[in-house]
Amino acid sequence: MATKKVSASLAGTVSLGGKAPVHRLGFGAMRVTGKGIWGPPKDRKGALAVLRHAVELGVNFIDTADSYGPNVSEELIAEALSPYPKDLIVATKGGWHRPGPD
Repeated sequence: MATKKVSASLAGTVSLGGKAPVHRLGFGAMRVTGKGIWGPPKDRKGALAVLRHAVELGVNFIDTADSYGPNVSEELIAEALSPYPKDLIVATKGGWHRPGPD
């Protein structure tokens, strides 16, 4: 049985601001945090592995926000992927204030 190659690049590309091409299939990092998008994940090693595997699959755009955790998703991204691949773009949103889970 033949194995098919899976890659985010198969989804095509889009350009961010007309300057930064990324694969159309990116990764939303909200769910690598704990329950209710709050605090650390129950399975930290698993969350780190998911982030690394996304990049292995060709994902070169990760969407996050400082309110995920708060700060947890960004810290996990840094731990899992630093030093960052040259073509990886991590975009974050700021300004949200979340006083608790959910």
